[in-house]
Amino acid sequence: MFLLVTKYLIPKGYRGLTVFPFVFVKYRLDKMNDVFINHERIHLRQQLEMLIVPFFIWYFLEFCLKWIQYKNFDLGYRNISFEREAYANEKQIDYIKNRSFWKFLKYI
Repeated sequence: MFLLVTKYLIPKGYRGLTVFPFVFVKYRLDKMNDVFINHERIHLRQQLEMLIVPFFIWYFLEFCLKWIQYKNFDLGYRNISFEREAYANEKQIDYIKNRSFWKFLKYI
């Protein structure tokens, strides 16, 4: 994992963006935020499992469906299965060690 601080690549209203093998963070302090970093590590694992490009296709399609379903951008984003898994487990720092393969499917 390569952790880079950049305020220009992160969309407004968000603090981080993960594109394997990089984690881009908006604020330098987030580099030391264990919960935030764990959330992004979960996304790294998801991307690896899906061979990176299919992850982003699935992510985009699921986001579009959820955005339509909830008629709200933020609710659509927060209800993507990948995000639901990451938010639900970000405080469990050892989560990645015990996480089963394609665990995000539980959150669809």
